[in-house]
Amino acid sequence: MLGADYYQTEPEIASLLADGKVPIGIGRNTKIRNCIIDKNAKIGQDVVIVNKDGVQEANRPEEGFYIRSGITIVMEKATIADGTVL
Repeated sequence: MLGADYYQTEPEIASLLADGKVPIGIGRNTKIRNCIIDKNAKIGQDVVIVNKDGVQEANRPEEGFYIRSGITIVMEKATIADGTVL
C-alpha cells in the first residue's frame, strides 16, 4: 500500500462519511488479499478485494482497478465504494 499526498482531519472524514462519501484510506471491516493499492486511493467500508474468481487479467479503469497475473491493483486516486466485492 502506498501512502497519500495529503491526509484528512477527523472532522473532514466525519463530514465525508455523513455525506455518504469515501475518505482516503481503507474503511472498516474491509478485507484485502494479494492487492497493490496506489497512493490517494479511497476504499470504503465492508469492501472485499480477494479476486475470489481467480481472474488473471482484467482492465477496469472505470471501476478503479486492474488485475495483472491474479493480483488486483487499485489505481491512484481511485474510489472503491462501500460494500464492493472484487
